[in-house]
Amino acid sequence: MSMSAPARDLPPPTAAAPLLAWLLVALAPMNRTRVKEVLRSGRVEVNGTSVTRHDHPLNPGDHVRLLRDPPALADPKAARLTIAHEDDAVIVIDKPSGLLTVSAGEGDKSDTAFARLSASLERRRAGRPFVVHRLDRGTSGLLLFARSAEARDRLQERWDTVTKTYLAVTIGTPEPADGVIDNFLTEGADLRVRASRFDGPAAKRAVSRYRVTGGRGKFALVEVVIDTGRKHQIRVHLSGIGCPVIGDTLYGAKLDPAERLGLHAWRLAFDHPTSGKRIEVESPFPKELRKLVVR
Repeated sequence: MSMSAPARDLPPPTAAAPLLAWLLVALAPMNRTRVKEVLRSGRVEVNGTSVTRHDHPLNPGDHVRLLRDPPALADPKAARLTIAHEDDAVIVIDKPSGLLTVSAGEGDKSDTAFARLSASLERRRAGRPFVVHRLDRGTSGLLLFARSAEARDRLQERWDTVTKTYLAVTIGTPEPADGVIDNFLTEGADLRVRASRFDGPAAKRAVSRYRVTGGRGKFALVEVVIDTGRKHQIRVHLSGIGCPVIGDTLYGAKLDPAERLGLHAWRLAFDHPTSGKRIEVESPFPKELRKLVVR
């Protein structure tokens, strides 16, 4: 196959299919190993956005393009951006660990999830994103953006109806194996969040529902659904019951086997801001965390 042109438009899909399965047909006779390499390199664009997930869903009529070079060479801000769900009102991205949601302050030009998505949308002249919520820098997984101020406001007004499910790898196994942590969190001048059973002037109630779903050796896999979305909530709550998240030195973790925070925003379910339809999105559990707790 000649790659002398900057990009090659592929025939649009005629039926719904996972991206890799469709590419194996569209790029024949290229072998499976080579197709997977092309996909991992970020050289496949779907509707103007670089996609690397093998299971990314294609729909009839989607615009699929094969780039000569990885997008990082042409647009670093848009590189390595994975879209988990997109429609006319919302975009859900799969944020990697180590990436800020938004810049730390005015004039900060840091690489962020917001900057990457903004660059991607600008490149395809598809508007701008609006921040709905945030994830900690070290937390990977699903991050929801709106495509208008109106959609953002509707989502935030009904945020208590959004189901937010995380997977955490902890040092030690929580006892009991399932339970509810309900207390108050207060952020100190040192930016560390502390829990208390009692309310206070700056305290905010935080509720986390957890259950142990697996584990191996000294590490446990814990599923956590949060009723509230306070800063560092899951990290403080799990540390408070004696099972800190791996890599979380701020809240007592002494082990960092994955060289990252062991927290992943796994599932997100919300009412669509315009149609009202319930949308459910899931992100694959990162392999560097999975290998620690799955036999």
